[in-house]
Amino acid sequence: MLILLFSLSFFILYSDDRQECLSYRNFPRTVERHCPEWTTSYQCVSTLVNTIFVVYTLKFLMNKKHIHNFIEKAYREEKFTNKEIINLLKLDNEESQELFKVADFIRKKYVGDDVHLRGLIEFSNICERNCRYCGLRRDNKRLSRYRLMPEEIVNYAEKCQKLGYRTVVLQSGEDSFYTARIISDIVREIKQRTNLASALCIGERKREEYEQIFDAGPDRYLLKFETSDPELYYKLHPDLKYENRRKKVIELKEIGYQIGSGIIVGFPGQTTESIANDIKWFDELELDMIAIDPYIHHPDTPLEKIKLNDLSLVLKIVAITRIITKDTLIPATTAISTIDIHNGRQRILEVGGNVIMPNVTPVHLRKKYEIYPKNKKLYKEPEKLKEEIENMVVSMGRKVAKDRGDSYKRFPLHKKLVLQE
Repeated sequence: MLILLFSLSFFILYSDDRQECLSYRNFPRTVERHCPEWTTSYQCVSTLVNTIFVVYTLKFLMNKKHIHNFIEKAYREEKFTNKEIINLLKLDNEESQELFKVADFIRKKYVGDDVHLRGLIEFSNICERNCRYCGLRRDNKRLSRYRLMPEEIVNYAEKCQKLGYRTVVLQSGEDSFYTARIISDIVREIKQRTNLASALCIGERKREEYEQIFDAGPDRYLLKFETSDPELYYKLHPDLKYENRRKKVIELKEIGYQIGSGIIVGFPGQTTESIANDIKWFDELELDMIAIDPYIHHPDTPLEKIKLNDLSLVLKIVAITRIITKDTLIPATTAISTIDIHNGRQRILEVGGNVIMPNVTPVHLRKKYEIYPKNKKLYKEPEKLKEEIENMVVSMGRKVAKDRGDSYKRFPLHKKLVLQE
Protein backbone atom coordinates (compact mmCIF):
# COMPACT_ATOMS: atom_id res chain seq x y z
CA MET A 1 0.00 0.00 0.00
CA LEU A 2 2.84 2.42 0.85
CA ILE A 3 4.51 1.64 -2.49
CA LEU A 4 1.26 2.35 -4.32
CA LEU A 5 0.79 5.69 -2.56
CA PHE A 6 4.42 6.64 -3.30
CA SER A 7 3.96 5.78 -6.96
CA LEU A 8 0.83 7.93 -7.20
CA SER A 9 2.66 10.82 -5.56
CA PHE A 10 5.59 10.41 -7.98
CA PHE A 11 3.17 10.40 -10.90
CA ILE A 12 1.56 13.66 -9.75
CA LEU A 13 4.90 15.41 -9.27
CA TYR A 14 6.30 14.52 -12.68
CA SER A 15 3.19 14.45 -14.83
CA ASP A 16 2.78 17.11 -17.53
CA ASP A 17 -0.82 17.41 -16.31
CA ARG A 18 0.25 18.11 -12.70
CA GLN A 19 -2.28 20.92 -12.16
CA GLU A 20 -4.99 18.69 -13.60
CA CYS A 21 -3.92 15.88 -11.30
CA LEU A 22 -4.20 18.12 -8.23
CA SER A 23 -7.86 18.67 -9.00
CA TYR A 24 -9.90 16.14 -7.06
CA ARG A 25 -12.47 15.96 -9.88
CA ASN A 26 -9.95 15.49 -12.73
CA PHE A 27 -7.47 13.17 -11.05
CA PRO A 28 -9.28 9.86 -11.82
CA ARG A 29 -9.59 10.75 -15.54
CA THR A 30 -5.95 11.89 -15.68
CA VAL A 31 -4.74 8.60 -14.21
CA GLU A 32 -6.94 6.62 -16.57
CA ARG A 33 -5.62 8.54 -19.61
CA HIS A 34 -1.92 8.27 -18.77
CA CYS A 35 -1.81 4.95 -16.94
CA PRO A 36 -4.90 2.81 -17.58
CA GLU A 37 -3.41 -0.04 -15.58
CA TRP A 38 -3.41 2.16 -12.44
CA THR A 39 -7.15 2.90 -12.60
CA THR A 40 -8.25 -0.07 -10.53
CA SER A 41 -5.54 0.58 -7.94
CA TYR A 42 -6.53 4.22 -7.70
CA GLN A 43 -10.14 3.26 -7.13
CA CYS A 44 -9.04 0.96 -4.29
CA VAL A 45 -7.04 3.75 -2.67
CA SER A 46 -9.91 6.20 -3.16
CA THR A 47 -12.34 3.79 -1.52
CA LEU A 48 -9.93 3.21 1.37
CA VAL A 49 -9.42 6.94 1.95
CA ASN A 50 -13.17 7.60 1.84
CA THR A 51 -13.81 4.75 4.28
CA ILE A 52 -11.20 6.06 6.72
CA PHE A 53 -12.70 9.54 6.44
CA VAL A 54 -16.20 8.24 7.20
CA VAL A 55 -14.99 6.13 10.16
CA TYR A 56 -13.12 9.04 11.76
CA THR A 57 -16.02 11.41 11.13
CA LEU A 58 -18.41 9.01 12.88
CA LYS A 59 -15.92 8.54 15.71
CA PHE A 60 -15.59 12.33 16.07
CA LEU A 61 -19.37 12.79 16.18
CA MET A 62 -19.81 9.96 18.69
CA ASN A 63 -17.08 11.45 20.86
CA LYS A 64 -18.81 14.84 20.75
CA LYS A 65 -22.05 13.14 21.80
CA HIS A 66 -20.28 11.42 24.73
CA ILE A 67 -18.76 14.74 25.84
CA HIS A 68 -22.18 16.38 25.68
CA ASN A 69 -23.61 13.53 27.78
CA PHE A 70 -20.83 13.93 30.38
CA ILE A 71 -21.42 17.68 30.60
CA GLU A 72 -25.18 17.20 30.96
CA LYS A 73 -24.55 14.62 33.66
CA ALA A 74 -22.27 17.07 35.48
CA TYR A 75 -24.94 19.78 35.40
CA ARG A 76 -27.43 17.25 36.81
CA GLU A 77 -24.84 16.52 39.53
CA GLU A 78 -24.95 12.78 39.01
CA LYS A 79 -22.15 10.44 40.09
CA PHE A 80 -19.41 9.67 37.57
CA THR A 81 -17.96 6.20 37.06
CA ASN A 82 -14.19 5.72 36.94
CA LYS A 83 -14.40 5.22 33.18
CA GLU A 84 -16.28 8.50 32.75
CA ILE A 85 -13.69 10.34 34.85
CA ILE A 86 -10.93 8.86 32.66
CA ASN A 87 -12.74 10.09 29.55
CA LEU A 88 -13.06 13.58 31.03
CA LEU A 89 -9.33 13.60 31.85
CA LYS A 90 -8.63 12.87 28.17
CA LEU A 91 -10.60 15.83 26.82
CA ASP A 92 -8.58 18.11 24.55
CA ASN A 93 -8.18 21.83 25.29
CA GLU A 94 -11.21 22.88 23.26
CA GLU A 95 -13.47 20.20 24.72
CA SER A 96 -12.30 21.06 28.24
CA GLN A 97 -13.81 24.55 28.06
CA GLU A 98 -17.32 23.15 28.64
CA LEU A 99 -16.02 21.14 31.59
CA PHE A 100 -14.52 24.31 33.08
CA LYS A 101 -17.82 26.17 32.72
CA VAL A 102 -19.63 23.45 34.65
CA ALA A 103 -16.98 23.49 37.40
CA ASP A 104 -17.29 27.26 37.78
CA PHE A 105 -21.09 26.94 37.91
CA ILE A 106 -20.85 24.28 40.66
CA ARG A 107 -18.31 26.40 42.56
CA LYS A 108 -20.57 29.44 42.55
CA LYS A 109 -23.62 27.37 43.53
CA TYR A 110 -22.00 25.60 46.51
CA VAL A 111 -19.31 27.94 47.87
CA GLY A 112 -20.06 31.32 46.33
CA ASP A 113 -17.56 33.91 45.09
CA ASP A 114 -15.38 34.10 48.21
CA VAL A 115 -11.66 33.43 47.88
CA HIS A 116 -9.99 32.56 51.19
CA LEU A 117 -6.45 33.88 51.76
CA ARG A 118 -4.29 32.03 54.29
CA GLY A 119 -0.88 33.14 55.49
CA LEU A 120 1.77 30.43 55.07
CA ILE A 121 4.78 30.10 57.39
CA GLU A 122 7.47 27.57 56.36
CA PHE A 123 9.20 27.21 59.72
CA SER A 124 11.72 24.42 59.03
CA ASN A 125 13.21 22.88 55.90
CA ILE A 126 14.79 20.03 57.86
CA CYS A 127 13.26 16.68 56.93
CA GLU A 128 14.05 13.17 58.12
CA ARG A 129 12.28 11.53 55.17
CA ASN A 130 13.91 10.72 51.85
CA CYS A 131 11.10 11.18 49.31
CA ARG A 132 12.61 10.83 45.86
CA TYR A 133 10.99 13.93 44.31
CA CYS A 134 11.41 16.43 47.16
CA GLY A 135 14.22 18.97 47.46
CA LEU A 136 13.95 18.85 51.27
CA ARG A 137 14.86 15.13 51.36
CA ARG A 138 17.45 14.22 54.00
CA ASP A 139 20.04 13.11 51.43
CA ASN A 140 20.10 16.50 49.73
CA LYS A 141 23.39 17.78 51.14
CA ARG A 142 23.41 20.86 48.93
CA LEU A 143 20.47 22.46 50.69
CA SER A 144 21.20 25.06 53.39
CA ARG A 145 18.99 24.10 56.33
CA TYR A 146 17.13 26.32 58.79
CA ARG A 147 14.78 25.98 61.75
CA LEU A 148 12.71 28.73 63.39
CA MET A 149 12.34 28.79 67.16
CA PRO A 150 8.82 28.71 68.67
CA GLU A 151 8.79 32.42 69.57
CA GLU A 152 9.80 33.35 66.00
CA ILE A 153 6.95 31.24 64.61
CA VAL A 154 4.42 32.94 66.88
CA ASN A 155 5.79 36.36 65.87
CA TYR A 156 5.25 35.56 62.19
CA ALA A 157 1.73 34.37 63.01
CA GLU A 158 1.07 37.77 64.57
CA LYS A 159 2.33 39.33 61.35
CA CYS A 160 -0.24 37.23 59.46
CA GLN A 161 -2.99 38.78 61.55
CA LYS A 162 -1.64 42.30 61.01
CA LEU A 163 -1.69 41.67 57.25
CA GLY A 164 -5.38 40.79 57.52
CA TYR A 165 -5.28 37.00 57.16
CA ARG A 166 -7.81 34.96 59.11
CA THR A 167 -5.86 31.66 58.99
CA VAL A 168 -2.20 30.79 59.48
CA VAL A 169 -0.73 27.62 57.96
CA LEU A 170 2.35 26.21 59.73
CA GLN A 171 4.36 24.00 57.38
CA SER A 172 7.68 22.16 57.70
CA GLY A 173 9.58 19.07 56.76
CA GLU A 174 9.20 16.09 59.09
CA ASP A 175 11.47 17.51 61.79
CA SER A 176 11.40 15.63 65.11
CA PHE A 177 12.89 18.63 66.93
CA TYR A 178 9.31 19.88 67.06
CA THR A 179 7.82 17.38 69.48
CA ALA A 180 4.09 17.18 70.08
CA ARG A 181 4.61 19.30 73.19
CA ILE A 182 6.50 22.03 71.31
CA ILE A 183 3.91 22.14 68.51
CA SER A 184 1.13 22.25 71.12
CA ASP A 185 2.82 25.17 72.90
CA ILE A 186 3.19 27.08 69.61
CA VAL A 187 -0.48 26.56 68.74
CA ARG A 188 -1.64 27.64 72.23
CA GLU A 189 0.48 30.77 72.08
CA ILE A 190 -0.91 31.69 68.66
CA LYS A 191 -4.44 31.17 69.99
CA GLN A 192 -3.72 33.44 72.97
CA ARG A 193 -2.07 36.23 70.98
CA THR A 194 -4.21 36.22 67.80
CA ASN A 195 -7.71 35.44 66.53
CA LEU A 196 -6.35 33.25 63.74
CA ALA A 197 -7.52 29.80 62.77
CA SER A 198 -4.51 27.51 62.52
CA ALA A 199 -3.60 24.69 60.16
CA LEU A 200 -0.66 22.31 60.48
CA CYS A 201 1.29 20.63 57.69
CA ILE A 202 4.03 18.69 59.47
CA GLY A 203 3.77 15.16 58.06
CA GLU A 204 3.08 11.75 59.56
CA ARG A 205 2.99 11.32 63.34
CA LYS A 206 1.63 8.81 65.81
CA ARG A 207 -2.06 9.04 66.62
CA GLU A 208 -1.28 9.91 70.24
CA GLU A 209 0.73 12.91 69.04
CA TYR A 210 -2.09 14.05 66.75
CA GLU A 211 -4.45 13.83 69.75
CA GLN A 212 -2.07 15.70 72.06
CA ILE A 213 -1.63 18.51 69.52
CA PHE A 214 -5.37 18.69 68.83
CA ASP A 215 -6.02 19.38 72.51
CA ALA A 216 -4.01 22.61 72.08
CA GLY A 217 -6.63 23.92 69.65
CA PRO A 218 -5.47 23.73 66.01
CA ASP A 219 -8.34 23.71 63.54
CA ARG A 220 -6.94 21.90 60.51
CA TYR A 221 -4.32 19.45 59.35
CA LEU A 222 -2.96 19.08 55.82
CA LEU A 223 -1.57 15.70 54.72
CA LYS A 224 -1.44 14.82 51.03
CA PHE A 225 -1.84 11.13 50.18
CA GLU A 226 -0.17 12.11 46.86
CA THR A 227 -1.28 9.04 44.90
CA SER A 228 -3.68 6.12 45.34
CA ASP A 229 -1.37 3.91 43.24
CA PRO A 230 0.65 1.68 45.64
CA GLU A 231 3.43 0.95 43.14
CA LEU A 232 3.93 4.63 42.39
CA TYR A 233 3.73 5.54 46.09
CA TYR A 234 6.58 3.18 47.00
CA LYS A 235 8.62 4.54 44.10
CA LEU A 236 8.22 8.06 45.53
CA HIS A 237 8.51 7.21 49.24
CA PRO A 238 11.08 4.47 49.92
CA ASP A 239 10.80 4.90 53.71
CA LEU A 240 7.02 5.28 54.08
CA LYS A 241 4.18 2.74 54.01
CA TYR A 242 1.42 3.14 51.43
CA GLU A 243 -1.33 1.79 53.68
CA ASN A 244 -0.37 4.23 56.46
CA ARG A 245 -1.03 7.37 54.44
CA ARG A 246 -4.78 6.93 53.95
CA LYS A 247 -5.01 5.56 57.49
CA LYS A 248 -3.41 8.75 58.87
CA VAL A 249 -5.85 10.97 56.95
CA ILE A 250 -8.76 8.99 58.43
CA GLU A 251 -7.23 9.17 61.94
CA LEU A 252 -6.91 12.95 61.76
CA LYS A 253 -10.52 13.24 60.70
CA GLU A 254 -11.67 10.95 63.55
CA ILE A 255 -9.77 13.08 66.07
CA GLY A 256 -11.63 16.18 64.89
CA TYR A 257 -9.30 18.08 62.56
CA GLN A 258 -10.64 19.67 59.40
CA ILE A 259 -8.69 17.68 56.82
CA GLY A 260 -6.81 18.82 53.76
CA SER A 261 -5.21 16.29 51.44
CA GLY A 262 -4.43 15.97 47.76
CA ILE A 263 -2.16 14.72 44.99
CA ILE A 264 0.77 15.69 42.79
CA VAL A 265 0.24 15.43 39.04
CA GLY A 266 2.83 14.49 36.44
CA PHE A 267 5.03 11.94 38.23
CA PRO A 268 6.91 9.53 35.95
CA GLY A 269 4.78 6.38 35.72
CA GLN A 270 1.55 8.04 36.82
CA THR A 271 -1.45 6.94 34.74
CA THR A 272 -4.79 8.48 33.88
CA GLU A 273 -6.43 5.49 35.56
CA SER A 274 -4.63 6.14 38.86
CA ILE A 275 -5.57 9.85 38.75
CA ALA A 276 -9.21 8.86 38.23
CA ASN A 277 -8.91 6.68 41.34
CA ASP A 278 -7.31 9.59 43.24
CA ILE A 279 -10.39 11.68 42.47
CA LYS A 280 -12.60 8.86 43.73
CA TRP A 281 -10.59 8.90 46.98
CA PHE A 282 -11.27 12.65 47.33
CA ASP A 283 -14.97 11.89 47.39
CA GLU A 284 -14.75 8.78 49.59
CA LEU A 285 -12.63 10.52 52.24
CA GLU A 286 -15.00 13.54 52.33
CA LEU A 287 -12.04 15.90 52.53
CA ASP A 288 -12.51 19.49 53.67
CA MET A 289 -9.74 20.80 51.40
CA ILE A 290 -8.08 19.28 48.34
CA ALA A 291 -4.78 20.49 46.86
CA ILE A 292 -3.71 19.46 43.36
CA ASP A 293 -0.09 20.31 42.58
CA PRO A 294 1.93 19.82 39.39
CA TYR A 295 5.13 17.81 39.72
CA ILE A 296 8.17 20.05 39.23
CA HIS A 297 11.50 18.27 39.00
CA HIS A 298 14.21 19.27 41.47
CA PRO A 299 17.76 18.79 40.10
CA ASP A 300 19.07 17.53 43.46
CA THR A 301 16.63 14.60 43.62
CA PRO A 302 16.86 11.14 42.01
CA LEU A 303 13.40 11.08 40.40
CA GLU A 304 13.42 11.35 36.61
CA LYS A 305 12.99 14.74 35.02
CA ILE A 306 9.68 15.27 33.24
CA LYS A 307 8.86 18.75 32.02
CA LEU A 308 5.24 19.77 32.52
CA ASN A 309 4.73 22.24 29.71
CA ASP A 310 1.29 23.46 30.69
CA LEU A 311 -1.41 23.14 33.30
CA SER A 312 -4.08 21.53 31.11
CA LEU A 313 -4.24 18.24 33.02
CA VAL A 314 -4.10 19.98 36.42
CA LEU A 315 -6.96 22.28 35.36
CA LYS A 316 -9.09 19.30 34.31
CA ILE A 317 -8.44 17.53 37.61
CA VAL A 318 -9.38 20.65 39.58
CA ALA A 319 -12.56 21.05 37.53
CA ILE A 320 -13.61 17.40 37.92
CA THR A 321 -12.79 17.55 41.64
CA ARG A 322 -15.00 20.61 42.05
CA ILE A 323 -17.86 18.96 40.17
CA ILE A 324 -17.64 15.73 42.19
CA THR A 325 -16.90 17.09 45.68
CA LYS A 326 -19.01 20.27 45.25
CA ASP A 327 -18.29 22.24 48.45
CA THR A 328 -14.64 21.40 49.09
CA LEU A 329 -12.03 24.11 49.55
CA ILE A 330 -9.56 23.97 46.61
CA PRO A 331 -6.37 26.08 46.66
CA ALA A 332 -4.42 27.63 43.82
CA THR A 333 -0.99 26.54 45.04
CA THR A 334 2.46 28.11 44.68
CA ALA A 335 3.52 25.28 42.36
CA ILE A 336 0.75 26.36 39.96
CA SER A 337 2.29 29.83 39.82
CA THR A 338 5.72 28.36 39.20
CA ILE A 339 4.42 26.75 35.99
CA ASP A 340 2.42 29.84 34.95
CA ILE A 341 3.83 32.87 36.75
CA HIS A 342 1.36 35.36 35.27
CA ASN A 343 -2.02 33.59 35.28
CA GLY A 344 -1.61 30.31 37.20
CA ARG A 345 -3.63 31.24 40.28
CA GLN A 346 -6.32 32.94 38.22
CA ARG A 347 -6.74 29.92 35.96
CA ILE A 348 -7.30 27.65 38.98
CA LEU A 349 -9.87 30.06 40.41
CA GLU A 350 -11.67 30.03 37.04
CA VAL A 351 -12.16 26.24 37.10
CA GLY A 352 -13.29 25.75 40.70
CA GLY A 353 -10.58 27.03 43.05
CA ASN A 354 -11.38 29.22 46.05
CA VAL A 355 -8.26 29.35 48.29
CA ILE A 356 -4.83 30.99 47.96
CA MET A 357 -2.02 30.67 50.52
CA PRO A 358 0.37 33.64 50.19
CA ASN A 359 3.76 33.09 51.81
CA VAL A 360 4.59 35.15 54.90
CA THR A 361 7.96 33.46 55.51
CA PRO A 362 10.90 35.90 55.21
CA VAL A 363 12.19 35.89 51.61
CA HIS A 364 15.73 34.82 52.58
CA LEU A 365 14.31 31.67 54.23
CA ARG A 366 11.65 31.08 51.58
CA LYS A 367 14.43 30.55 49.03
CA LYS A 368 15.70 27.65 51.14
CA TYR A 369 12.30 25.93 51.42
CA GLU A 370 12.76 24.36 48.02
CA ILE A 371 10.59 21.27 47.56
CA TYR A 372 10.92 22.21 43.88
CA PRO A 373 12.72 25.14 42.18
CA LYS A 374 10.48 28.21 42.33
CA ASN A 375 10.28 31.11 39.93
CA LYS A 376 12.31 34.02 41.32
CA LYS A 377 9.41 36.38 40.61
CA LEU A 378 7.49 34.64 43.42
CA TYR A 379 9.92 35.92 46.04
CA LYS A 380 8.00 39.07 46.94
CA GLU A 381 7.60 40.72 50.30
CA PRO A 382 4.41 39.55 52.07
CA GLU A 383 2.71 42.97 51.89
CA LYS A 384 3.21 43.32 48.12
CA LEU A 385 2.23 39.71 47.46
CA LYS A 386 -1.03 40.06 49.37
CA GLU A 387 -1.89 43.30 47.57
CA GLU A 388 -1.32 41.73 44.14
CA ILE A 389 -3.43 38.67 44.97
CA GLU A 390 -6.31 40.76 46.34
CA ASN A 391 -6.29 42.94 43.20
CA MET A 392 -6.36 39.83 41.01
CA VAL A 393 -9.31 38.35 42.94
CA VAL A 394 -11.33 41.57 42.67
CA SER A 395 -10.51 41.93 38.94
CA MET A 396 -12.18 38.53 38.40
CA GLY A 397 -15.42 39.68 40.00
CA ARG A 398 -14.71 37.53 43.08
CA LYS A 399 -14.43 38.59 46.74
CA VAL A 400 -11.68 38.23 49.32
CA ALA A 401 -13.34 36.30 52.15
CA LYS A 402 -13.64 38.02 55.53
CA ASP A 403 -14.29 34.85 57.56
CA ARG A 404 -11.86 32.15 58.74
CA GLY A 405 -12.60 29.87 55.81
CA ASP A 406 -13.70 26.86 57.83
CA SER A 407 -14.96 23.71 56.15
CA TYR A 408 -18.23 24.09 54.25
CA LYS A 409 -18.86 20.40 54.94
CA ARG A 410 -18.47 20.66 58.71
CA PHE A 411 -20.15 24.03 59.19
CA PRO A 412 -23.31 24.21 57.04
CA LEU A 413 -24.47 27.44 58.73
CA HIS A 414 -21.23 29.14 57.66
CA LYS A 415 -21.86 27.90 54.11
CA LYS A 416 -25.42 29.24 54.17
CA LEU A 417 -24.25 32.69 55.32
CA VAL A 418 -21.60 32.84 52.57
CA LEU A 419 -24.12 32.01 49.86
CA GLN A 420 -26.58 34.58 51.18
CA GLU A 421 -24.06 37.44 50.87
